[in-house]
Amino acid sequence: MTLTKESFHGALPPASEVTKADMDSTREKEEAPLQSVTTSGAVVPRKRAVGRLVMHSMAMFGREFCYAVEAAFVTPVLLSVGLPKNLYSLVWLISPILGFVLQPVVGSASDHCTCSWGRRRPYILGLGIIMLLGMALYLNGDVMISAFIGERDNRRTWAIVITMLGVVLFDFAADFIDGPIKAYLFDVCSHQDKEKGLHYHALFTGLGGALGYLTGAMDWGQTVLGYSLASEFQVIFFFAALVFLVCLTVHLRSIPEVPLRYKNEETKILLEVTESYKYSTIEEEIKNGYLKSTCTEIKAAAKPGKYAVMSHTEDQRRMTLKSLLKTLLSMPSHYRYLCVSHLFGWMAFLSNMLFFTDFMGQVVYQGSPYAPHNSTLYLTYKTGVEVGCWGLCINAISSSVYSYLQKILLPYIGLKGLYFIGYLLFGLGTGLIGLFPNVYSTLALCSLFGVMSSTLYTVPFHLITEYHREEESLKLQDGEQAGEHGRGKGIDCAALTCMVQLAQIILGVGLGLLVSVAGSAVTVISASTVALIGCCFVAFCVRYVE
Repeated sequence: MTLTKESFHGALPPASEVTKADMDSTREKEEAPLQSVTTSGAVVPRKRAVGRLVMHSMAMFGREFCYAVEAAFVTPVLLSVGLPKNLYSLVWLISPILGFVLQPVVGSASDHCTCSWGRRRPYILGLGIIMLLGMALYLNGDVMISAFIGERDNRRTWAIVITMLGVVLFDFAADFIDGPIKAYLFDVCSHQDKEKGLHYHALFTGLGGALGYLTGAMDWGQTVLGYSLASEFQVIFFFAALVFLVCLTVHLRSIPEVPLRYKNEETKILLEVTESYKYSTIEEEIKNGYLKSTCTEIKAAAKPGKYAVMSHTEDQRRMTLKSLLKTLLSMPSHYRYLCVSHLFGWMAFLSNMLFFTDFMGQVVYQGSPYAPHNSTLYLTYKTGVEVGCWGLCINAISSSVYSYLQKILLPYIGLKGLYFIGYLLFGLGTGLIGLFPNVYSTLALCSLFGVMSSTLYTVPFHLITEYHREEESLKLQDGEQAGEHGRGKGIDCAALTCMVQLAQIILGVGLGLLVSVAGSAVTVISASTVALIGCCFVAFCVRYVE
């Protein structure tokens, strides 16, 4: 058979049809993720690489590094500027009170933030800057004031004011920043990646704390930097600021956020399912008409009457203080019980950690902080404090190790088992330390502090993600559009983090009085008692999603 030119052209489809078929094929590939979204009714973030989750966790590393530096140096700094003893409680109470009042407000505000950079990262950046400012003031306040004020009495007064301000700012921002970091992780990750991310957060929290305690334990006065700078405190500030700036920068560049700046839901859905490197140009795609048909399909797939457009004014109305307090008070019971269990955990943990070095110096080593500085009792107390710092370093390392073991144990004992074991081991460990205050047994039992630390940083937030996923599944079953529920992830994380500040307030008011009456031994006994009570609460009151 002879193939003529006419028959050859007739056998082929027209060029326009070939082009249209190619475009349709490309369109099908582009719309595949969109179709999965419209059929399921929920936007599921794509899987994140392990490297991205590690980058996201660097904020916790930098934060805990700075926390460890504060724990090691804030008391010597306050003593060196001459802070009166009656102002100690004021320093430790101002920050948690501010955090407890403002944290839910900022959490709700971040839920509705319309910044083009994302909802959480602007708040994380702002709080990070406040942390650096506070650290600069309390570590360098005395030197800064000496450069401007010559009169001795005025210089001492202003040094106390600046140092106190620095401690309050640092504690406020460092406690505050945890909520937006967790909400940022929940926003940009799938359920499996949220689990991984929380474990990496706990891992790097422990590593940052261990490195911070080791940095504080070194004698920097005899180094080149020690000779170059005015004091050892400035050397520590240099390292802490450098580490935190690097970690914060890496964290903010880790995973792109979806800007909440679109007034119609179809554009927001398109934005969320588009690849991360395309999200800045989606408006151009819509203007060019490339995504117009997809918008129409999403509209058609949505259930009539359920497709609502939220205006900016409505967002602002939802963020009023009155509605916010109403939301917190009307919180579902399982959220409330989780917050109470978190409060028990942090009360137990902080009552032990805040006074642990003093317990080592006075009870374990039988020294006295009130003896003359050249006396044997005082030198013995100082040795006990240094050994206590090594115990805190053991706590930080064990926290990192246990955060890795949690991933192995989770399939076997579940979240309830992890939560229960964390509280139980901490309660038994602190009880044994209080009953048998021996140097070696105490250092060995410090590893159980890390179990509690890792538990508090992971399991409660893990339960929050389970509650959110359950609520979204119920909405889909009822035919509603899945997405943010009334409170939002930000305010739920903030409510949980508020329990840390509430624990600090309760301990600042009550435990200081007990210590002054009964001595440092009461701190570990109190920690053990509260942890065992929390253990029962975790077992019988907290709800776990099957």
